[in-house]
Amino acid sequence: MSSPLALGAMAFALLGVAAPAAAQEEQRELTQEEQDDLVFEMELAHGGARVPLSSFDSPVAVQVVTAEDVAAAQESESREPIAFEADQVAYDNQAETITARGNVILRNEHASVRADEVVWDRNSGTITARGSIRFVDSVGNQIFTESLELNDEFEAGAMEELLLALRQGGRLAARSAQRGEDGTVLLTDAAYTACAVTGDDGCAQNPSWRITADRVTYDPDESRVRFRGAMLELFGARILPLPGLAIRTDGRAESGFLVPDIRFDQVNGLEISGEYYWRVADNQDLTLGTSIYTDAPPMVSAEWRHLTEKGAYQITGYATSSRRVSNFGATPTTQSDPRGYLFANGRFLFSPEWSLTGSVRLASDRTFLRRYDLSRDDRLRSTINLERIDDNSYLSLAGWATQTLRINAAQGQVPLAVPAFDYRRILDDPVLGGEVQLQANTLSLVRNEGQDTQRAFAGARWDLRRLTGLGQVVTLTGLVRGDVYNTQNTLATLTQVYRGNEGWTTRGVATAAVDIEWPFVGEMFGGTQVLKPRIQIVASPPTRNLAVPNEDARAIDLEDSNLFALNRFPGYDRVEDGARVTWGIDWELTRPGWRVRTNVGQSYRLSNEREIFPDGTGLSDRVSDFVGRTEVRYRNFLAVTHRFRIDKDSLAVRRNEIDATIGSQRNYFEVGYLRLNRDIQTVEDLQDREEIRAAGRFTIGRNWSVFGSGVFNLTSAAEDPVFAPDGFEPIRTRLGVAYSDDCIEFGATWRRDFISAGDAERGNSFQVFFALRNLGFR
Repeated sequence: MSSPLALGAMAFALLGVAAPAAAQEEQRELTQEEQDDLVFEMELAHGGARVPLSSFDSPVAVQVVTAEDVAAAQESESREPIAFEADQVAYDNQAETITARGNVILRNEHASVRADEVVWDRNSGTITARGSIRFVDSVGNQIFTESLELNDEFEAGAMEELLLALRQGGRLAARSAQRGEDGTVLLTDAAYTACAVTGDDGCAQNPSWRITADRVTYDPDESRVRFRGAMLELFGARILPLPGLAIRTDGRAESGFLVPDIRFDQVNGLEISGEYYWRVADNQDLTLGTSIYTDAPPMVSAEWRHLTEKGAYQITGYATSSRRVSNFGATPTTQSDPRGYLFANGRFLFSPEWSLTGSVRLASDRTFLRRYDLSRDDRLRSTINLERIDDNSYLSLAGWATQTLRINAAQGQVPLAVPAFDYRRILDDPVLGGEVQLQANTLSLVRNEGQDTQRAFAGARWDLRRLTGLGQVVTLTGLVRGDVYNTQNTLATLTQVYRGNEGWTTRGVATAAVDIEWPFVGEMFGGTQVLKPRIQIVASPPTRNLAVPNEDARAIDLEDSNLFALNRFPGYDRVEDGARVTWGIDWELTRPGWRVRTNVGQSYRLSNEREIFPDGTGLSDRVSDFVGRTEVRYRNFLAVTHRFRIDKDSLAVRRNEIDATIGSQRNYFEVGYLRLNRDIQTVEDLQDREEIRAAGRFTIGRNWSVFGSGVFNLTSAAEDPVFAPDGFEPIRTRLGVAYSDDCIEFGATWRRDFISAGDAERGNSFQVFFALRNLGFR
């Protein structure tokens, strides 16, 4: 039951349609003499080359044309040729009909028909196809039926018991169809669905949903299907009338109303959100939305998207007027104000090298996004970046501004970066056999209530990589750089080691390094193992680190990812000087289905200079802590990653991070655990914390599933004396149930937030979601 005809029959069964019997006509087989008078390359109403049928083996491809047809074809060049193939051809002299039987195929440049039998009436110019018909139009839509009429321009006419399979998904079945004079196809007693009408075993099955209609109009020129008297049926139950429903058959978006969302939470009450999608043009659209609440004023939204010749951009906005907390001090106050959020981003390509990327994110206040569940971000960054990239160079002229949404953070302390310039170039010719990269960089940070910093530097880096005869990979690196800083209002920075000197300061940086890797490959446990010892020596003269401010290198912590970095600080403002030796061992085992990777390493500093490394970072003593990572993967079923840092003296675990996933897409469980036990009391950026995250989904039967997730703060008061947590504080939990098949998805979700921030209060929220595939409202 997997043939196209069987597929159509299953859809017809949903409509209660019986297939008609094919009409029979009195015909005779062509004689050899008559066949020699016919031509093989037939063009209906056109001329063609004359090739005797007898020169071809059965089955033959037949195109029949007379001299009169050739003359008519020469008078009408606008008609397209139609190729005709069949196993057997018969000609009725009296009725002037040609009948083709067995694997009949008609095609032109834009469409094709396959059928068991085709009759061409030369007097009327009509073509009638019968039996197991599949008609494919110019855009790839397929019509399955038992009876089909075509004109000599290859346009479908009357049909009975048809199934229209749209190229972009969806099926439209009808009892009958008739082509109008304007080219549209009128279908009666029709049903549409995006669901499969056959199961995996090839047998018929009832769709999860369908749209029934008294009459349907299919316009092939506009690629649009319009319904009259449409009704939505869900699992066989008629639940919702859909007046004015229309869909497109070419996959393009259609203007209309989207499926509404329903939510409930303790702050805004019951929420019903609806949107209207307007397809302005092929490259422009606008979505307008409204959200109605029982416990809050309504909110409106709009999203504009535009694709241009040079790039694309989108603008999204939300607006309302509601009460909010305006003072987060000891006695918070509330007031009613206009509130909203603006988000816009885009990217434009002016040439293969030049591009412009930008984004804007602005909120009216610090709790708007959380209250209306639009985002959980605690800061919003707006950026602009002009870039030029080619094979050997990179240029960036950027700027960014950040809006903090943290309740206790001062906006005046957040910097505005304008401009940030970075240029890098790799020289075409090697120097001493190695690659040379030049770099120039400037940055200006301005604050309303804090320290201002301007920085500029220029430098060069040389790298030489060689493979020795014993298999070692040796990399030599040299780096020189000159820095200039200008700083004002340094006393506004509370952490002293971040301030730097007031006014102008210069600094020179130089670094030399040699890195040696020695991989060994062999067999083990039925697979292949790679053991790679590695040693690195880095030397740098004393650097004026504390004389310059630290704006971009504050989050220092020894990890496996930066163990062998030339500078283990994340930015440019701090440079790890002195001399050090770093060792590490990488080991990897690969066998069918399995992959295990692990590494461990440590560094030793020759000098005892430690002024730039806070206690607890793993780098404050001459000998660093041990760091490493282990990854275990089994096919696509199991993935475990463990990162750690172990105290070199007490062997206490200073960093313990686990991410694990087990299962498939249908059933899975994932957990993430992080504990930072660094005991850093002097730097506010490096506080200790402990948390666990878990999520999972489990299917019930074939289509139902339950899912849930949670985030829990396990930090104790001793680890975080500022906020003094109790050791177990749920942050957010979620639980839901869903139904999903190939054409429908719906379900309900319960979520609880345990933290209040102003008018974004803690509490429960419920959401119902519903989505139908390939269905638009109008």
